[in-house]
Amino acid sequence: MTKDQLLEKANSLPLAPGVYLMHGKGGEVIYVGKAKKLKNRVSQYFQAGRGHNLKTQTMVGLVDDFDTIIVGSEFEALVLENALIKQHMPRYNILLKDDKGYPFVRLSREPYPKFSIVSRVSDDGARYFGPYGMRQETRSALDAVRAALHLPTCHKTFPRDIGKERPCLNYHMGRCDGFCRAEMTREEYNRRIDTAVQLLEGKIRSVTAEMQERMEAAAENLQFEEAAMLRDRIAAVKVLSKRQKVFAGVCADTDAWGLYLGPKHCFAVLHYEDGQLTGREAELFPPAALEDEGEVLSALLLQYYGGRPVLPREICIPAEIEDREVLEQLLTEKAGRKVAVRVPQRGERAQVMQMAADNAREEAERQTTSQERSDRTLELLGKMMGLEAAPEWMESYDISNTGAEDIVASMVVFHGSRPAKERYRRFRIKEVEGHPDDYRSMEEVLTRRFTHYMEKDKKFMPLPDVLLIDGGEQHAKVARRVADRFGLAIPIFGMVKDGRHRTRALVTPEGREIGIQNVQAVFTLIGRIQEETHRFAITFNRESHGKSVKGSALDEIPGVGEARRTALLRHFKSVKAVRDAPFEELQKVVPKNAALAVYVWAHGAEPPANELK
Repeated sequence: MTKDQLLEKANSLPLAPGVYLMHGKGGEVIYVGKAKKLKNRVSQYFQAGRGHNLKTQTMVGLVDDFDTIIVGSEFEALVLENALIKQHMPRYNILLKDDKGYPFVRLSREPYPKFSIVSRVSDDGARYFGPYGMRQETRSALDAVRAALHLPTCHKTFPRDIGKERPCLNYHMGRCDGFCRAEMTREEYNRRIDTAVQLLEGKIRSVTAEMQERMEAAAENLQFEEAAMLRDRIAAVKVLSKRQKVFAGVCADTDAWGLYLGPKHCFAVLHYEDGQLTGREAELFPPAALEDEGEVLSALLLQYYGGRPVLPREICIPAEIEDREVLEQLLTEKAGRKVAVRVPQRGERAQVMQMAADNAREEAERQTTSQERSDRTLELLGKMMGLEAAPEWMESYDISNTGAEDIVASMVVFHGSRPAKERYRRFRIKEVEGHPDDYRSMEEVLTRRFTHYMEKDKKFMPLPDVLLIDGGEQHAKVARRVADRFGLAIPIFGMVKDGRHRTRALVTPEGREIGIQNVQAVFTLIGRIQEETHRFAITFNRESHGKSVKGSALDEIPGVGEARRTALLRHFKSVKAVRDAPFEELQKVVPKNAALAVYVWAHGAEPPANELK
């Protein structure tokens, strides 16, 4: 790939945590890195003028392609980065990370070893883990291990401080087992440290298996307190494993599948060996006549594993397939040992498959153009509405008012998923008086809109494929009544809002609701249309109201300039109050001649003679 192609690919990455692997021209991994936001981090390598140091420039010059693995958190990215560096031993990780900015976890060599975070490796006999990424993330990982094993985090020195003081607050809160107490042995402390080392190395499955054996042995020997302590520690370690899916204790030799059926179809497979995520494959495949997720998986699995010489012991898939037992038998015969095909619904395997699904979706969306996404969204919307084809033109209406005055309406037009602002229209409501009435206002607006169409007004042609009304069933019924009066068969839907003023559903004039919240792309599109319609109506209302507040009508009165108009509005608060004010009250605000002009303007005649005195 050229540098421009690499930058384009990087810019299509998601703003999600993950790990990236830089490949040389021969496909070898030359660098492994992690990122809080993959798009921002990876794109920096290929941007001109970034001021990279010489080592980074050299590495970037050798990059021919890169791959990414999406994970669920920065902690997962940290653990996976370290594991992949150990697996691939990329030469530029060794060169680029030999720097004080990349922390290591140090385990001291003494009777009571302690963990600490240091900037570099020293030849002091201590044991070192890493290098890791950011210092804060490294500290979070270390804190999680300590918490799972109830190891001390205080500054006491053992064995010097054993038995000298009462245990600290951490012991009383259950966060530490109080190794400063005389009854806690050095052997138990070092056993916990050995377990912590295994956890840092990702050997969660072997750790829990060992503790399970010890718990069962303690129970058989009637050492119930010891068994209970081990039971609680196993639970804590399992909680730690759930926080990340990079090391999955139950996935000894497993392929976890994720499937995304969108504008472009994609599958992703996460490969686990001995509980450790070792790689990811993701591939787009063309849509076929098969729409059911199980049928698609069935077709993919046989093709994917049919030509592979080595098969995993376990394959986890996101949906049931009709021929699962037959597929298991074929793969078992091919491998010469048992190959299980599972459909996990909960637990660690289900969490791992969710990560695989996220990778499939992100890869598909990365390679899907905005136009393809739009077309797919409109196609889904059309199916949900029961239309024969995806809607191309959509009109949306909303009413806005400030009391009985300044009632306005907006007509917003979308061409596909984009606003067609040149076709927006505004209406000032003329027939509603006395108090606001959204139904009558909507009836007036649509009557005027359809009248323009019937009169061949080019500004209101052609008719839309769908009419969207800001409101519920009753608003949709009003719109249907007006359309029927003109003999127009237009699909009409009300936009029903939730408690947060977001459109949660569409509703037909007959009262049938169509939920859209579970289809994110449609939910987002309808939400955009509703927000744009509301924004356009509110803007027009404010402009109209602003003109009346500023007293545009008062400008017509001879002898009333800006200063007197402002004084009148400040005193009477509205143009209507100025109209209704008695002559005597007007004279208190403006000179007599100006007050007389205002009164004549408001009443069409001069005030009674006795008031003029």
